[in-house]
Amino acid sequence: MPATKSGAEVNEWGRHETDEERADRKWVELIQEVRVAQTGVQILFGFLLTVVFQQKYESLTQTDKTIYIVTVVLGAATTGALIGPVSLHRLVSGRRVKPQAVEWASRLTFVGLALLLTTMTSSLVLILRVATHDGIVPWIVTPMVVWYALCWYGVPLWTRRRHTTK
Repeated sequence: MPATKSGAEVNEWGRHETDEERADRKWVELIQEVRVAQTGVQILFGFLLTVVFQQKYESLTQTDKTIYIVTVVLGAATTGALIGPVSLHRLVSGRRVKPQAVEWASRLTFVGLALLLTTMTSSLVLILRVATHDGIVPWIVTPMVVWYALCWYGVPLWTRRRHTTK
C-alpha cells in the first residue's frame, strides 16, 4: 500500500489513515451509535421499573407478573451491554489498546442490540396482554419482531453483502 505524507497508508477501504486513526474513527462512530440506543433503553427501563409500584400491578395474573420480571431483567441486561462500551473505554483509555477496545465495544453493542430486541418483544407482549385480548397478541407482536429484525439485521446485512467490495 502506498504511504502518504502523514505516514498513513491507503487501506483496503481507500482511506488514508493509520491503524490508530482508524481505531479512533471507529470508536467515535461506535459511541455515536451507542448513544442513540442507550437513550431509548434507559427510558424504557425507567418506565419498566415504575410498573411494580402502580396499583394495577397487583391485579396482573401470575403469567403477566412473570413476563414483567423477565422484561425487567432483559432491560437491565440490555442497559449493561449498551453502557459497557463506555466503561470499557474509560478503563483502558491510555493503555494503547484502542483497536482491541473498539472490537470488544462493538461486540458488546451487538449483544446489546440483540437484548434490546428481546426486551422490546417482551415489553410488547406484556403491554398488549394487559391492553387487549390475549388471542390477538401474537398477531401484533410477531410482525413487530419481524420489522425490528428487518430494520436492525436484514437491511444492514443485505447492504453489507450487496455493496461490500472484494
